[in-house]
Amino acid sequence: MPTEILMPALSPTMEEGTLAKWLVKEGDTVSSGDLLAEIETDKATMEFEAVDEGIVGKILVAEGSEGVKVNTPIAVLLEDGESADDIGDVGASTVVSEAAPVEAPASEPTAAAAATSAPSAPKSSDGTRIFASPLARRIAAQKGLDLGVIKGSGPHGRIIKADVEKAEAAPAQAAAAMATAAPAAAAPTGPSSDTIAKMYEGREYEEVKLDGMRKTIAARLTEAKQTVPHFYLRRDIKLDALLEFRSTLNGQLSERGVKLSVNDFIIKACALALQQVPDANAVWAGDKVLKLTPSDVAVAVAIEGGLFTPVLQDAHQKSLSALSAEMKDLAGRARDRKLAPHEYQGGSFAISNLGMFGIDNFDAVINPPHGAILAVGAGVKKPVVGADGELEVATVMSVTLSVDHRVIDGALGANLLQAIVDNLENPLAMLA
Repeated sequence: MPTEILMPALSPTMEEGTLAKWLVKEGDTVSSGDLLAEIETDKATMEFEAVDEGIVGKILVAEGSEGVKVNTPIAVLLEDGESADDIGDVGASTVVSEAAPVEAPASEPTAAAAATSAPSAPKSSDGTRIFASPLARRIAAQKGLDLGVIKGSGPHGRIIKADVEKAEAAPAQAAAAMATAAPAAAAPTGPSSDTIAKMYEGREYEEVKLDGMRKTIAARLTEAKQTVPHFYLRRDIKLDALLEFRSTLNGQLSERGVKLSVNDFIIKACALALQQVPDANAVWAGDKVLKLTPSDVAVAVAIEGGLFTPVLQDAHQKSLSALSAEMKDLAGRARDRKLAPHEYQGGSFAISNLGMFGIDNFDAVINPPHGAILAVGAGVKKPVVGADGELEVATVMSVTLSVDHRVIDGALGANLLQAIVDNLENPLAMLA
């Protein structure tokens, strides 16, 4: 029976993508694990692997198509002994040369359609998507299996045909209540694009089309400012001891080709602070707070057209040189849009450093579900009053901690920021 290959969800937040390039053509034989296509998500270009074996019978979505919705059929896979004549109407309504996903009609499906198309992507009891091949979903539906209790052996834990065939029949749990739940009321979005355009009639301008990354940034930051109760804590940090220590270390590490940046020390200081104030190492999870054990620190990286926040896991356990090397690798691949989803998802805390652009201070927007983000300004020489009461010149860096009040209260946030300040002003202690 011909099987539809669906547009994959290459990350938990992916809703649509661009089919950048086909790596197979009609008539090619593929096996599980073979590369089928390159898919552009809102963050990166990723390769899409086959989860079933067969022959590519028909390509439904041309390469270069944008805005292809997740679970839209993009090709048809034939089993041994089948030919293009067996395809019939499978996926016929979704053949596109431009990205234009076709929605199923509201009327009840015909018997033929029910026999040839895979059930829609299932979800577990907590609402998260279950990743399964179309053939596996169809077999599960026929056998009355609950995909939520089947462990997948395919790429990234995807459930494939063999997993379903080995499973024993069990009553599938009904999800009708979830499917029919009333959608949440849409938040106000302001004037329409047409209204805005009319305001500038007669004025010269260029219309810039939003790509997937810009749409995602707009959606997530709007959500953050509308739903996350931010509050802000500000401190000045004396950097002279850190700059002197950094210079000494770089001199000693030069033969190894290691050059530490101030940002490397900031990452380490924040990671250690999350261990020193463990209650602040937390994220908002809807109806609960999750307190993390490791310090997984995200760092904002500017790229053309947007930004990434790659995550350095277990940053508190890594040396400064290891953090420096990992950060350089992640930043380089972020600029090439070659990061895998697990490399920029997660973490409980983020750092956004605009000091290299000469910015003295700013307030950063929290990236949900993080509990806080540290906005870092430039180190500037300023007159300060020393411990002896005398006026002296010091290199001072201004930082602002944006905090989610649902996760971290004011006093706890102040303790976290104090720990960060202490670590940066006493850098040698970070190596103890």
